[in-house]
Amino acid sequence: MNAPVKIETTLKDWETDQEVRWCPGCGDYAILKAVQRTLPQLGANPANTCFISGIGCSSRFPYYMETYGFHTIHGRAPAFATGVKLANPDLDIWLVTGDGDGLSIGGNHLMHVLRRNVNMQIMLFNNEIYGLTKGQYSPTSREGTTSPSTPLGSVDRPANPAAFALGAGARFVGRGFDVSKNLPDVLKAAHAHQGAAFIEIFQNCIVYNKDVFNDFAAPKGAEDRQLWLEDGQPMLFGSEKTGGLKGIALDRDNLHLTVVEVEGDDWEAAGVLVHDVTNRSIAHMLVELPFGPFPMALGVLYDDPRPSYEAGVAAEREKATAGKQANLAKLLASGQTWTVSGTAQDPV
Repeated sequence: MNAPVKIETTLKDWETDQEVRWCPGCGDYAILKAVQRTLPQLGANPANTCFISGIGCSSRFPYYMETYGFHTIHGRAPAFATGVKLANPDLDIWLVTGDGDGLSIGGNHLMHVLRRNVNMQIMLFNNEIYGLTKGQYSPTSREGTTSPSTPLGSVDRPANPAAFALGAGARFVGRGFDVSKNLPDVLKAAHAHQGAAFIEIFQNCIVYNKDVFNDFAAPKGAEDRQLWLEDGQPMLFGSEKTGGLKGIALDRDNLHLTVVEVEGDDWEAAGVLVHDVTNRSIAHMLVELPFGPFPMALGVLYDDPRPSYEAGVAAEREKATAGKQANLAKLLASGQTWTVSGTAQDPV
């Protein structure tokens, strides 16, 4: 595997001539532009980049990227992406899925691409609804969600994508939302990670689940409702304008996170935690924080690389073939093989 050669591009180099066809106001437009603006900053090469998707509104993404791409089948994008990465480990793979595509029929495939740690960026657009099939409730829909399939309100307890990723063994877990100015920073960190990088992106479905994330994503009062995490920095949120600076601390007696008030700017005296992206235990706590009593944890929650799957496969293949020459005829004639002689008329 070779290190990618960085090149200079602009946003225009990543746009296709295809008409972008999402509902007017859909959050997917903002995510698309965030990705198209981020890739030039990474020095990425369109000829070395591949976007792979399953089925759903989010899965139209490859049509709008001037790269290689596969629009595959429902829930199976991780399997296709794994095959592409093994066939050409030097390709820069971006997997695009949704809460329905990735966590229902595709949950098993998503689990294994994370567990295996295949080197790719996995963007899961979470709008908490099935948009493409007209608004049925999805695995991430909140309890009480009314939809054509749950007219009296969903009684399901929703899946937590970030918690799922950590439980499946992901070594990178990030969060952002469609119109956030910080989303490109999360994408850059995911791209820098060697291995499977999982990014949950909260995405507004303007038709079937409008403004469901306004409780934390609306601009007004965002300081109190968003906890943007940065490695090596204290977990602070709020401001003097919105009732004072607050922070996240660890209740060491009961081993759970708690909100503390910060006097002035003395966050250390308040016991505010400093974010460590390699601390898996704290990452688990952060993704499980109930919104309301706590702000929404966003940014890079966990980042602790380990060797990737395709690197292990390549090393195994190199070891198995060391000092040997390829000889297909010899291979076919070895092992459990035999020769049939005579004619069809000869007795057996």
